[in-house]
Amino acid sequence: MKWTLIPLVLIVAACDPAPPPQPETERQPNPVFETQIQAMEKARAAEKQMQEAAEAQRKQLEAETQP
Repeated sequence: MKWTLIPLVLIVAACDPAPPPQPETERQPNPVFETQIQAMEKARAAEKQMQEAAEAQRKQLEAETQP
């Protein structure tokens, strides 16, 4: 019993559930996806401008319809 318990304890103690920490490496931008990323950023900027214009138009309509 003693001879089977010692190796079992050693095996269980050797198993660490947390993986070893990985060093942080900076990713190099992939030129294939860079154009897509730029297009998405452009689209977000255009969407923001459209929302701001719609909000300004909405406020203008509300101001005109107020008695």
